[in-house]
Amino acid sequence: MTHVHILAFNADQYLERLAPQFPDVTFTLGYDKSNLGDGLYACDVLIGFGPILFDEPYEKNTNLKFIQALGTGVDGFADREGLSKDVLLSSMRGMHGPQMAEMTIMMMLAFNRGLPRILDNQKAKKWERWPGPILGGRTLGIWGVGLIAEAVAARAKAFDMSVIGISNTPRDIPNFDRVYARAEVLEAVAGVDYLLLLAPYTPENHHMVNAEVLAAMKPSSILINLARGKVADDQAIIEALKSGGIAGAALDVFDEEPLPQASPLWELPNVILTPHMGGMTTAYADLALPVIEHNLAAFLDGRFDDMKNRV
Repeated sequence: MTHVHILAFNADQYLERLAPQFPDVTFTLGYDKSNLGDGLYACDVLIGFGPILFDEPYEKNTNLKFIQALGTGVDGFADREGLSKDVLLSSMRGMHGPQMAEMTIMMMLAFNRGLPRILDNQKAKKWERWPGPILGGRTLGIWGVGLIAEAVAARAKAFDMSVIGISNTPRDIPNFDRVYARAEVLEAVAGVDYLLLLAPYTPENHHMVNAEVLAAMKPSSILINLARGKVADDQAIIEALKSGGIAGAALDVFDEEPLPQASPLWELPNVILTPHMGGMTTAYADLALPVIEHNLAAFLDGRFDDMKNRV
């Protein structure tokens, strides 16, 4: 009997729908780093998020044959040395566009309109007014041009923004005014008002946003990281924020998560922090389950070439 282990904070939601469809499958559950679930070390199929895992499960679990990542990225799976190359791996590519795009728009508007200051004034019962810039006419740069970036660009255009991309494979893409090659990154970031990070985490992308990149940005620009924490150097960001090298940062992901309480990022006035929730939505399970159902059925039937989002 095939054993499937589901590792997610809402694992019960997935189980409720999968169990009736696959009565011959044994399901076990885990929820987070503190409760990974015993089934992790014996399952044939793992459904979950890679970043919360470590090498040991892959080294100890000799039964593992298929991993269905619940995120767009497959870091935490594909980059683990203990994971056998024979293990099938698929992702949730294509389902994060709406929520990530809305988070991006929210961050840009929050900085433009001074939302943190507004909320502080509300708590203090302080009546204070000021003008804020509009998004129209400003430039959004997106580093990492995939399906999520395309969703962001379409919405940015609705605000009359200019949109440029930075990619390893420059090409013409709808709603992008220009796509720069990665080698041109310093030229690209010099002209943006907002730099959005959407690139996956790979060894090549480790700390790709460093002191040199931040120094090339305008002092009035805003950094937005909705990708992975390790694509940006947190210490370089802190220094740029303190020195006025950039005007602000909206950070959803960090080098270390949860963000340590000792991190200076908590206290900086020109930072908006969110706890890695850019891709989250109340509809997440409903969006993910069609891919999971299809891929699990294909795996059980041996139709490996029919699986969606194979990596």
